[in-house]
Amino acid sequence: MLKRGWRKSVAVVLGLLLVPVVSYGAGKCERLVATGNPEYPPYLWRDPQNPQQLIGANADLLKYIGKELELNIDVIYTGPWSRAQDEVRMGRVDLIAGAFLTKPRLAVMDYIHPAFYTTANVVWVNRGAEFPYASWEDLKGRTGDTLVNNSFGQEFDAYAKSNLTLEGVSSLTQAFKKLLLGRTDYVLYERYPGQALADSEGFGENLLVLDPPISSEGLYLTLSHNSACNDAWLRGKLAQKMTEAMDKGVPARLLENNLKLWKEQQLPSPDEAKE
Repeated sequence: MLKRGWRKSVAVVLGLLLVPVVSYGAGKCERLVATGNPEYPPYLWRDPQNPQQLIGANADLLKYIGKELELNIDVIYTGPWSRAQDEVRMGRVDLIAGAFLTKPRLAVMDYIHPAFYTTANVVWVNRGAEFPYASWEDLKGRTGDTLVNNSFGQEFDAYAKSNLTLEGVSSLTQAFKKLLLGRTDYVLYERYPGQALADSEGFGENLLVLDPPISSEGLYLTLSHNSACNDAWLRGKLAQKMTEAMDKGVPARLLENNLKLWKEQQLPSPDEAKE
């Protein structure tokens, strides 16, 4: 009787201890901070009206999910893509609003499934300086550019490390300018964001995309291992709401809206048009 009663008492105490832990896990973070690649339209770019904020389809999707979870999710500018990844890795920022899945990132971040977009990574060249291209092998012996710490999927990253000469720069604008000056032979970047940025800078017609893409990868929301908000409850809820958003076609609608927004922002203002 004593033994049974002791076990019952222990069970009751443990149960009482667990109750506040669950409540704490479910409500300890009322605000999350996210960041991402700031040169990534229509997925992400700096807000012209508030450059410390990122806007775009990815940012809108996070805000949608935050509203579903009754959480505030701020999507902020933390510097170039390499710096943004460092901020999340260190836990100073909670989330990356769109990243490809790689082993190094898996070591420091949790990936929220499913992927919400699939993007094509392509070879950009200076129009008039094309070269025969049909596979990864055709990039050998040439010098390419991409962003520091950028990824194009685990398989291509491994191939490039062993076989290609790739230089890293901090911004896509810098990479494209080097390409146009003939200092590199090609740039690796995604099709939509690359075209959007090139058009906004006024040299879109001078660039050409070589097919086929080097890879097509899914974009995921990631949560830093070092985030104070990272717990099983949050990871589960983020995955649940992401799945529901996909089922409702929310990401596709947000992408279409932000394609229009980006194009509108590139038009000259009425004052500029008069000049």
